[in-house]
Amino acid sequence: MSSPMYEQIYEALRGDVRNGKYGIGERVPSEKELADEYNVSRITSKKALELMAAEGLIVRRPGRGSFVADPSEQTAATNGSGRYGMKNTRIGGKLIIGLLITDFGDSYGTGLVYGMEEASRKHDSYLILRRTFGIPSYEEEAIKGLLETGVDGLIIFPAQGEYFNAEILKLVIDKFPFVLVDRHLKGISAGSICTNNVAGAKRGVEYLFELGHKHIGLLTPPPVDTTAVEDRIEGFVQAHAQKGIPVDRALWIDDILSTLPTAYTEENKAKDILKIKQHLQKNPHITALFAMEYNIAVLAREAADQLGLCVPEQLSILCFDCPDSSNPYPFTHLRQNQEEMGRVAFEHVLRLREGEPIPNKTVLEASLILGLSTTEASTIEIVSTK
Repeated sequence: MSSPMYEQIYEALRGDVRNGKYGIGERVPSEKELADEYNVSRITSKKALELMAAEGLIVRRPGRGSFVADPSEQTAATNGSGRYGMKNTRIGGKLIIGLLITDFGDSYGTGLVYGMEEASRKHDSYLILRRTFGIPSYEEEAIKGLLETGVDGLIIFPAQGEYFNAEILKLVIDKFPFVLVDRHLKGISAGSICTNNVAGAKRGVEYLFELGHKHIGLLTPPPVDTTAVEDRIEGFVQAHAQKGIPVDRALWIDDILSTLPTAYTEENKAKDILKIKQHLQKNPHITALFAMEYNIAVLAREAADQLGLCVPEQLSILCFDCPDSSNPYPFTHLRQNQEEMGRVAFEHVLRLREGEPIPNKTVLEASLILGLSTTEASTIEIVSTK
C-alpha cells in the first residue's frame, strides 16, 4: 500500500533539499505550486510543508513563502520561538487565523464570522476571535496578544477613528499576512474587503426617489474619517446630483452616538431619539430618512412612534443591513454580502501566507431588500400629536 500523498511530496521535497536542488535561504515551492504539480489539494501540500518545517528543513515566513533553513539556526527554531517571538500554539498542526472585530450582532457582524468559520473548516484551520469594541487601545493589545500566541495571519475590522493603530503599520512593515474588513485605511498598503458603499447608498436613495421622496433626511454617526461612512455619504450625495435634486445638509443629523460601541448607554440612546424627534418637528417636509445602519433606523422608528407618526405611511425609513426574517419589523435595507466577505477575507490571508498577491481592494455589491418601512411619499406634513 502506497504512503499518503502528503508523505510522498514531503519525501520528494526533502530529497531535493538534501541533494542541493534548493540551497540554504532559497525559496521552495509554495502550497499552491506543489498542489498544482502533484494534482492534489492545498491541504495535502500544506501538510507536506509542515512536515518539512517540523523537521527543521525549511522556515515558513508568513507573507513570503517557505525557505531552506540554515542548520546553524535550527536550535533557535526548535525553541518554540520565531518571528515576533511567537510561540508554537498550533492545534494538531493546523493554521490559526486571528480575527479582530469591533463587535457584532444580528444585523451586522454575525454573517462575517459565519463566513470566516466556514472557510476555516474548508481549509482545515482554526479562527480565534477578539472583540475590540472600537477602542484603539484594545485593538493594539489584541494585535500584540494574537501575535504572541503565534497566529498565522490576522483579519482586522479596524476601530473607528481618524488614525490607524500603530500596530497595523508594524504589520505592513513586517509583511505579516493580514487583511482589513469593511473599510480601508488611507495611506496604508494593505488588502481590504468591503462593500461598495457608494453604489449601495446611491441605489437606496434612488429607490426613495422612485417612490416620490424629494426631502430625505440623513442619519449618521460622525464620519471621523471612517471610510465606510464617508462612502455612504458620497453615494447619498451622488444620487441627489444625478437626479438634479439639491442636497440640503440642514436635513442631516451627523452626530448619532449611541450606536457606536464606545458610546452606547441608555442615556445616549434617549438623547439620540430626542434629537431625531426634534429634527423631524423642525423639518416637517421630510418624508423619508436614510439611516447609515440598522440600529440608527431603530432609533428613527422609535422617534416616529413617540411623535405619533405612522411608518411608512407618513415617514419612510431605509437603512444598511437588517436582521433576518425572524426580526419582528423588517426594514427596507441594503444587505451586505457578509458571508462572502468573511470567506474572501479568510482565503486572502491564506494566499498572503504563501507569498501570493491579493487585490489591494476587493469590493462586493450590496442588494436592495424591500421591507415594511418604505412606501410612496406622503403629502401629509409631520406634526407631533404628543
